[in-house]
Order: sequence, then structure tokens, then C-alpha cells
Amino acid sequence: MSDHQAPTGQITTVTLPSALEQVVWAQPAAALGAQATLEVFSRFVGNGAPMQIKLTDHTGKTHGTFNESLYANRFSVSMQVPAEAEVALYAEVKLPDHGVTQQSGPLLLAPPIRIERCAWSQEKATRGDVLTLTADVKGAVDGTEAVVTVFEYDADGAHEVMTSLPVLVEGEAVEAEWTLQVQDLGDQLAQGEPPADAPPYEPLLFIFRVTALGVTGESPQLVFVDWVGVEVFEAGSSAAYANLKAVLHLPDGSTREETLDANGAFVFDEAPFGRCTLELPDLYEASSQDPQGPVSPRGPIRRRPLDFTAKRPVQLTIYTGYHWRVPVSVRDFQLSV
Repeated sequence: MSDHQAPTGQITTVTLPSALEQVVWAQPAAALGAQATLEVFSRFVGNGAPMQIKLTDHTGKTHGTFNESLYANRFSVSMQVPAEAEVALYAEVKLPDHGVTQQSGPLLLAPPIRIERCAWSQEKATRGDVLTLTADVKGAVDGTEAVVTVFEYDADGAHEVMTSLPVLVEGEAVEAEWTLQVQDLGDQLAQGEPPADAPPYEPLLFIFRVTALGVTGESPQLVFVDWVGVEVFEAGSSAAYANLKAVLHLPDGSTREETLDANGAFVFDEAPFGRCTLELPDLYEASSQDPQGPVSPRGPIRRRPLDFTAKRPVQLTIYTGYHWRVPVSVRDFQLSV
């Protein structure tokens, strides 16, 4: 670190030397015609400073010159690797107003590749499923590094990264395994009912992308299906309410009718993910109850009064991914027709 000495009690102007600290490729290699990212880091360079970038290959041949501006001492750009470049690509960055120039290290070049047939091992999946993700990487030699990135799909393109799995190309193909896990809905139990202006229901979907040498391929959507279980019993005696009708209003607006079995229970294995309303039209609530569920997969989460109005059919909010034990005290009993 340089020293600065000056007398006290007066204003001193100090000129800080501008410099290019790094000119680097964000990846070590790329295929011809693929995308590559160049990053530039500077020091003590003012916003809007002009910058010139020249691309050359291993033979010294120039493959383009373009002008940019530098802001916040950092610049990043994604560009297409010239198809005619040979062996390696270099970027020379110049700040003409500051008289500094720096060249990047080599971006190693590989023959063109194509990523095709990205596929899930199944079209639908649920919690805990172990999925196989595959893709063809045409033109890539064995041992080429690739990354499989799994996303929770968003219709507006703001996909959320779930995980990234490094793989190697073998026989012009890649393969990875991923265990599907989703966010626990337990914390939503205390949030109350959704607002009236809530957006329409969207199913939970996943996609994955395979990236190798700057080339990316994308899979079709994987549909997530959930499950929900219910067990209804009399609050005082724990006797099961068997053979009664249960109506399940699902998050996507559809309705499913089930008949409680001899244990007062049912399980729905292909439910849309999210908040449901369980209705027991043959039972009329006598007083507010304290539900015990959910009891699985990790035991009771929290208790919340159901706050029913007397003489109304039993209704309560439940969430997929759990088995709910519902104690009910009734003052009237209406047989199904």
C-alpha cells in the first residue's frame, strides 16, 4: 500500500490511479457458436467511462471489436463464440481515457454441440420420488463437464433454482438423479384464509436445464401431484364416523367426493398441491373444536380452533401432504340419502 504525506490544515487533491484488475471468462471452455460470458473488473474508474473490447483467437485473427461503457467498476456481457475461431478465444479490454489495457486468459474452444431430448423419467411425481433426468449431448466427447439445474417453474419466467447437479458426458448423453422435495405447508396454518383477490391457482411444476460448453437444453414440465389423508372420529369417545360422505374442495377449484371407510378415513393420492377445504355434509357442528392433525409425516404441527357456526355442516381448511385426524362433536346427525 502506498503512503501519502501532506501537511494538515489544508485541502489536498489526490489522484487515484485507474486500473483494470481482471478480465476473465466466466467459464473455462465453450463450444463454437455457443454463449460465453466475459467479465471486467476495474479500480477507480468513473461511471460511463468508454471501453473497447477486441476478440482474437489463438492464431491472432480478430473476430470483432465493439465499444461499451463501464459502470460501478464492473462489466459483464454474454456473447456468441465466433464459429470460425480456432483453439482459444481472447478478449482484450482497453480504457482509452485512462491509457490502460488488459487481455483475458484463453477461453478454450470445442467443436459445436447440441443438447436434445431433455426428459424426466416420469410425467408426474410426488413427494420423495427419485427421478432420473436425461439428455443427449450431441458432439460432446466423453468427460465433458455439464450441469443439470432443476427449477420450480414460473409462468413469468422467474424460475426458482431447486438444485444444481454436476455431471459428465458419457456416450453423448448425461444422466442425473434427483429426489423431489417440496416446501412444507405447515407454517401456513396460522395465515388464515386467502384474500378474495388472490391470483388463480397454478399447479406446481418443475423443469430442468442441461448446460455444457455454453449450450443449454430445457426439459418439458414435470407435474407435481400431492396426497391428503383424513380420519374423522367422535371427540368424546374416539369412535370412527364410518361410511359417511366427505367432500374435498381442491386448490384447483375441482371437487372430490369420498366415502369414509370403516375407520372413518380416506386417502386421496393425486391431489393438487396446496390448501383444501374438507366438508362433511352429514355432520353438523355443535361447538368449536381443536383439531389434532396433521399427524404425519412429522407429527402435529400446531393447533387452531375451527370456529364453526352451530347447525352448519362441518368444514375445515386442510393442506395436502398430511394425514389429518379430525375430532368432531355433533348435536345432530343426518343420514345420507
